Amino acid sequence: MKKEHVLHCQFSAWYPLFRSLTIKSVILPLPQNVKDYLLDDGTLVVSGRDDPPPRSQPDSDDEAEEIQWSDDENTATLTAPEFPEFTTKVQEAINSLGGSVFPKLNWSAPRDAYWIAMNSSLKCKTLSDIFLLFKSSDFITRDFTQPFIHCTDDSPDPCMEYELVLRKWCELIPGAEFRCFVKENKLIGISQRDYTQYYDHISKQKEEICRCIQDFFKKHIQYKFLDEDFVFDIYRDSRGKVWLIDFNPFGEVTDSLLFTWEELISGRNLKGDFSEGDALEQDSPAFRCTNSEVTVQPSPYLSYRLPKDFVDLSTGEDAHKLIDFLKLKRNQQEDD
Repeated sequence: MKKEHVLHCQFSAWYPLFRSLTIKSVILPLPQNVKDYLLDDGTLVVSGRDDPPPRSQPDSDDEAEEIQWSDDENTATLTAPEFPEFTTKVQEAINSLGGSVFPKLNWSAPRDAYWIAMNSSLKCKTLSDIFLLFKSSDFITRDFTQPFIHCTDDSPDPCMEYELVLRKWCELIPGAEFRCFVKENKLIGISQRDYTQYYDHISKQKEEICRCIQDFFKKHIQYKFLDEDFVFDIYRDSRGKVWLIDFNPFGEVTDSLLFTWEELISGRNLKGDFSEGDALEQDSPAFRCTNSEVTVQPSPYLSYRLPKDFVDLSTGEDAHKLIDFLKLKRNQQEDD
């Protein structure tokens, strides 16, 4: 995998070529000061929030007396930076897309940070919603700091122009998403996208699904992308129509899901025991899905979550936990 292959998978590189096949989107240049804010390692302070969170009232006067906030003049006050011009552009774009969007950078979406949002979703209605997800996401940080980490060429890293991509929000069913692997312009593998769950309809309809994706690939994708080795994601709706979702580089930077990269690169053991029945032709791609509930796995994003108690403390949602925490800190200070 070379750096040019990664560049070709940027959203702005492929969207103009396949606009009619995918979800309506808006691309906005990301100002340098916004990038600096998103990469700041300081305390998470989300810019653009209209109203401060309501302060929980203590249950009694005793509790009120026990909570003593410091009025030290030297205490630093964290203030979120404001980006009025950029905020206006983002809000106009969100409104033009129906009021709710799915955000991402040049390559990645903050899928690992969905848990921190108030709605436990990537659905965003304001810039502050987007900032909260982006500043909490390792995937977004990787886009900024290590976009070419798995590339084999030694050429200098290209000068990047980062972009905020806003995609019209659509309620996509995870069991209808598939990842497709293309080598030398040949579709060699299809994997269930949400491989952690078992979907009965996929097992029953896999030959039809495979054939439908093959037809879509041959008609719309084959020989039209900028490279001959690449990965693309699709969504098959309830009517059987296929929608293009994204492109990714053909290499380790992309999750191989139910395949291994050794299998995909070498081409050996691709079908193995996963392609069942005589209906699948010899030259058809290998199709892999979670075949039973026994093979269901935990979500790969679970490792990015924080303990619930920590989240409650940081948001102030549980007043009693906050009070207990303050009491503990006071006792520690008295012991010292």
